[in-house]
Amino acid sequence: MKPSLSCCGVSCCSNASHLFEDTLDARVSQEEIGNVYDKLAPLYDIWGKLTESRARDRAIDLAAIEGGQSILEVAVGTGLAFYEIVKRNPNGCNVGIDLSSGMLEKAKRRLRELSGANYSLNIGTAFDLPSQTESVDVLVNNYMFDLIPYEDMDKVLAEFRRALKIGGRLILVNMTEGVTLGSRLYDFIYKLWPRAMGGCRGVRLADRLEQHGFTVKVREYYQQMLVPSEVILAQKDS
Repeated sequence: MKPSLSCCGVSCCSNASHLFEDTLDARVSQEEIGNVYDKLAPLYDIWGKLTESRARDRAIDLAAIEGGQSILEVAVGTGLAFYEIVKRNPNGCNVGIDLSSGMLEKAKRRLRELSGANYSLNIGTAFDLPSQTESVDVLVNNYMFDLIPYEDMDKVLAEFRRALKIGGRLILVNMTEGVTLGSRLYDFIYKLWPRAMGGCRGVRLADRLEQHGFTVKVREYYQQMLVPSEVILAQKDS
């Protein structure tokens, strides 16, 4: 079954199956990402509110979090999504990791408001998750694959699949290929100066997820301030 595609939340049909690999690949190395986002951390919440909030809010809705679950967020950033995850699952197991110590410090300050909730925030990488095999109910990942080289995406998805329980949900948000007027502006900026976009470029993940044994239930397109994002709900097959 083809996943549903919606533009700004309105469902429509899509036969687009191509990946964005032929156009742009990651141009900021993984070794540099932590340092780049340490510098961006003081202003990241402003950027997140202006350009990512609608996609992030939709991702939390699709996660359908229930109390007592084991939830892992990879690339937790300043905790904008993680705060909402922990608020919905205060007595469950909530783990957040990120490469950037600067982003994590902001996340830790944000989460202090949820006193008594069960969570941990630590430095970590998507290539080696701090979770046992088939132990995670919901894995959330916002705006990370748009930083990953295409040749490394399969390694990350294999690690995500390892950590998730059978039937577990994978929630992804990425900067994606723009489809409306003005939304390709960021591709142009990225080609000239990748670090201006924090190393992000547009990607499409649905096809690759299917290749790794995930069933894509939903793919939706959102655009804020001309920034195009995809929101994906996928489920690990048996």
